[in-house]
Amino acid sequence: MFVVGHPAHVHLFRNSIAELTLRGHHVDVAAIDKESTLQLLAAYDIDFRVVGRNVSSMGWKLLDTPSKDIRLVRFLKEAQTDMVVSTGSPYAAQASAMRGIPHIAFSDTEIAVAVLRTMLPFTDAVCTPSVFSEDLGTKHVRYEGYKELAYLHPFRFKPQASVLDLIGASRDERLIVVRFASWDSSHDIRADGLVFRDPVTILSFIRHLGTYGRVLITSERKLPSELNDFVLEIPLERIHDLLFFSSLYIGEGATMASEAGVLGTPWIFISNSSRGYLDDQEQKYGLGFWETSLDGAMDRVGQVFAIPDLKSSWAAKRQALLRDKIDVTGFIVRFIEDWPASLGAIKARIAAPLREAAE
Repeated sequence: MFVVGHPAHVHLFRNSIAELTLRGHHVDVAAIDKESTLQLLAAYDIDFRVVGRNVSSMGWKLLDTPSKDIRLVRFLKEAQTDMVVSTGSPYAAQASAMRGIPHIAFSDTEIAVAVLRTMLPFTDAVCTPSVFSEDLGTKHVRYEGYKELAYLHPFRFKPQASVLDLIGASRDERLIVVRFASWDSSHDIRADGLVFRDPVTILSFIRHLGTYGRVLITSERKLPSELNDFVLEIPLERIHDLLFFSSLYIGEGATMASEAGVLGTPWIFISNSSRGYLDDQEQKYGLGFWETSLDGAMDRVGQVFAIPDLKSSWAAKRQALLRDKIDVTGFIVRFIEDWPASLGAIKARIAAPLREAAE
């Protein structure tokens, strides 16, 4: 059973769900009603059962966890589930422990401290990108990739230019995608980005971006009415096509920044906290830029668009990244099918060089 609590989780696991099903496994999906999660599951024709709804505050999240645990335990019992897979959901971990079955997490967010602490005691393995900056102990498995490469690796994704027709854009038009986050996930407690403390400043920023190209906004939260004309209206599952053909991504969404990077589109991530996978893209491959202020982001936009042959330059950087990284869906499927030998095999490969060095 896969547990999905955010639209990004649908993308992460949808190819694994399809491949495991084709390989003869029975796969169930338990979903949390948050933002466009249910719509995406439906768009990809994935059957699911809702086991809870998102609540915004940390206090309510803690109070709501037991009810999600109970619903999920009932679903696991009914489905006779053998394994639970999530991105590190506390209720997925706790419910699997109550049923005495393995829970495997595929996580990548270092700042999700509360979630990690709540989930880890009830989890059998936590798989993260190799650039994950925290050490999660003996259950921790690292792989050479990012979660976005589970669905945007060239093996899994072929961009369709027809998305440009949906928005009335040409192939040579400069498109700028802007993302506003909801800031109601548990790992957002200490995070900050383009929060609407001053809508006038944000509107000025959007208009400033408009001097460089056509601005298209995707948002998890309600926007000031002045921004309505910029809001993107395409099917949810076409956003990655649009990112591929865009000239810049800028915003609060770390996942979408990483998506842009692996697609060869420059990104500017605005937040007071970065991520290991974004640090990797910025420092090793030069695919994007982390900024902690709106002013810094505005300055960076001009610098990005001053780069000659911007998209072709980023396409070359993308190829360098893809040479180093794996098809993450393939890793997920093998890790699940080979469990528990998969955990032991990976640990043995890691330990072998250490033993040789010691000898």
